Amino acid sequence: MSALAFELTPALEASAPPESRGLSRDAVRLMVAHRTGEEIVHAHFADLPQHLGPGDLLVINTSATVPGAVPARRSDGQEIEVRFSTPVPRAHRPDLFVVELRGPGGEPLVGRGRAGEQIRLPASVMLQLLAPYAAPGRLWVAKVAVGSLHEYLLAHGHPIRYGYVRRPWPLSAYQTVYATTPGSAEMPSAGRPFTAELITALAAGGTLISPITLHCGVSSPERDEPPYAEQYSVPETTANLVNAVRGWGGRVVAVGTTVVRALESAVAADGTAHPAGGWTELVISPDHAPAAVDGLITGWHEPGASHLQMLEAIAGPELIERSYDAALAAGYLWHEFGDSHLILP
Repeated sequence: MSALAFELTPALEASAPPESRGLSRDAVRLMVAHRTGEEIVHAHFADLPQHLGPGDLLVINTSATVPGAVPARRSDGQEIEVRFSTPVPRAHRPDLFVVELRGPGGEPLVGRGRAGEQIRLPASVMLQLLAPYAAPGRLWVAKVAVGSLHEYLLAHGHPIRYGYVRRPWPLSAYQTVYATTPGSAEMPSAGRPFTAELITALAAGGTLISPITLHCGVSSPERDEPPYAEQYSVPETTANLVNAVRGWGGRVVAVGTTVVRALESAVAADGTAHPAGGWTELVISPDHAPAAVDGLITGWHEPGASHLQMLEAIAGPELIERSYDAALAAGYLWHEFGDSHLILP
């Protein structure tokens, strides 16, 4: 676990999309931190083309967010919310899912489910809790037969929302502009500030852009937990570009920790990237430094979050501590609607 410790006050929590404040997506703030010289620059996300150039590669996650939260009722009449995280990894069963139970106010119902419990979902669908998953008490393996889960969630679900977001927002607020493949319970939020105009400017300046897909599960920011198994795909074209860019001395910049996890799951023993897919349980930390990724665009992570270990593996603990100190002092905003952090060599 990262040793970085700080207090995240409500004033630093972005409670709404920047568009609600009359800003474009790419008007959020951007801190640029360089490992070489440990320089820190304050900018805006729209300034990204000034910090990347010809021969650099941005790798984006094209997973689209699904409305993964569904209202439900327990057998005792209690109204709750069921949050669908992922299919059960490697189970190859269309009726088995990893879910989280939340109370009517969004509070986690840790330790308050029981194996065999039947929970009623909309359209008279019954969900059965089978067994705890990974961290006992928070996530459950559940059985539910709905045909296409994606279609069911589109009809009856809504986006997962945490307490710092004070009002509901439509699913479109939780999508990146390049999202194409539905599957993420929570938005791969590092890419949210991109606009079509910004992507055009980057491409016109010679920055390459290539996709991977990793479907994000339920994160539960209230608890400090390592990431769970997630489904991913790294296509051959992206793997080839990663190898080519590293070969000519360009920088491979991951847009989000999800991209780092996917790319590093597709690296061979000799350090080259290759097409890969399936389920990854890889955890990037200072003990497992990245081999394919040189830089990272990310948001600001909660105290104690496992993602901070990945940031320290990429940038070193000293630069991350200086970056977070500067972000706190300058009032940068946290969470999926907040500001951004670009880490470069």
